[in-house]
Amino acid sequence: MATIQCRVEQNPLTTPESYKLRFIPRSTGGYDDVAARLAVKNPVWTAELIKAILQGSLEEIKEMLIEGMQVTLENACTFRPALHANLSAPDEPLPPIDELLDINISASRPYVKDVRQEARIEVLPPEEKVPVIISAADTSLELNDVVNSAGVLRLSGSNLAFDKNKPDCGCFIEGTAGGRTVQTQLASVSDTEILLVPHLPAQAHPWNNEFIVSINTKYTENGTLRTGTYGRRLRSPLVLSGFGANNPQDIGILTGDAAAPYVKATAAQMSASERLRIQAVLDSRSGQLMLSLLAMSEHGAAGNAVTVAANGNYTLPGFSGSAVSSLSVKVENYTELVALLRSGYRGRMVDVLDMGM
Repeated sequence: MATIQCRVEQNPLTTPESYKLRFIPRSTGGYDDVAARLAVKNPVWTAELIKAILQGSLEEIKEMLIEGMQVTLENACTFRPALHANLSAPDEPLPPIDELLDINISASRPYVKDVRQEARIEVLPPEEKVPVIISAADTSLELNDVVNSAGVLRLSGSNLAFDKNKPDCGCFIEGTAGGRTVQTQLASVSDTEILLVPHLPAQAHPWNNEFIVSINTKYTENGTLRTGTYGRRLRSPLVLSGFGANNPQDIGILTGDAAAPYVKATAAQMSASERLRIQAVLDSRSGQLMLSLLAMSEHGAAGNAVTVAANGNYTLPGFSGSAVSSLSVKVENYTELVALLRSGYRGRMVDVLDMGM
């Protein structure tokens, strides 16, 4: 009997550490595969006819959804439109349909029950030995997923050790908008932890402060080169100078590798220079984007979140004890900012800002 295969993996987002199961598909089936299997069980039907019926059925279900219907296939699954919006008033205009409308497909309880009764789970052995970076943190700022050229970067994980004297082995930091540097100022290297003073490659534009860290190593003298890449992107602090003046220069923030910033800091009300953070959060259910100012400590003070629904100017309030009472920003590419949060940051991105008078 065939089994549902999975592999045990460490969950880097939990403290204390925990492990999760990752489904490993044996292969991927499509219309042709389903049609061929049904044709074997029902010889009076050709695979071509079955495929046409399958495709036609899904096309018809799409039309029914467009007509505002919910489609329930008894003991199988339900198709229904899902609307995500957070309105400030009953008569507020709806957001664009690309942000508003989704489709939910859910399996029925009898269908899930039948699969559970018949299925068997097989846990596969670990994959070949590779460096696994579980976390990256700047030790001076005490922040995860921050790389600071004036601090020390701590990488934690397993199988991390490497011999820097071997060709192609080492720790590397690469800019998503260009540049790659081998790290030479290493404080300690072990299987479970690496401490280094990061040397960051120059990138195309000042707002390109996004980096990827990886490790190359060999576990035997003539072994295969193995590479481990940290699954989250690191961001370096951004300098916002002259923001205590009347006409500060606009500074790009909250952007990836783009040639133009998605957001610009444009002005601030502040009484002294200060280092703080700006956070962009995308609600996974409603699709709502919110910006807010944060203190430098995790779970510390925070300003009220401001909802962003389109390109435009927004003012973010400060928080108690901060020298920055407000920061004005201009969202210049709302669509790409939302896409970046979804694809690269699991819905949350934070920049460290060095706000200077």
